[in-house]
Amino acid sequence: MHLPYIAHVMKGREFTIVPIMVGATSKDAESTYGSILADYIADPANFFVVSSDFCHWGKRFDFTHYDKACGDIWQSIEALDKRGIQAIEGGDPHAFASYISETKNTVCGRHPIAVMMWAYHHYAQGVGKGQPRLSFRAVYYTQSSKCSSGRDSSVSYASLVLAQEDKARGLQPLPPMTKSVEEQ
Repeated sequence: MHLPYIAHVMKGREFTIVPIMVGATSKDAESTYGSILADYIADPANFFVVSSDFCHWGKRFDFTHYDKACGDIWQSIEALDKRGIQAIEGGDPHAFASYISETKNTVCGRHPIAVMMWAYHHYAQGVGKGQPRLSFRAVYYTQSSKCSSGRDSSVSYASLVLAQEDKARGLQPLPPMTKSVEEQ
């Protein structure tokens, strides 16, 4: 899915793709794979793409969580997803695992996300020993449709980056995460 975009961005430059397939893994395996990748995430010659949708909502997905306190169904989905996004931005793989366990959100790439979070976690153990600080940041969020009834369905999409902080200026600002689905 991302290959045409990567090829376009890298046009004219030599690059090598190392695909890593991550299936349904245990937390221990995610931590182990993360520790293997930790040394590679700070090297500017490396670029990781971790792909996942967020919430798959609707009867066809067998997931219809709805918190009426959030407003319409699509707003409930957005609130649910943003809790997961905040867990990722916090950088704690345990918090993300707890979020998934508690909410049962249908984040199909939860295991690859967890591996990357574990890579960050293991990498962060060396911060202060000359390694630059990295932080997860959300840059975009949207839904395929605004669900307003139980007959609707939607898939959510979120983009996050793991970026290096500038020593003098801290984490550099990015554009706001998103317009809310309502504003789109």
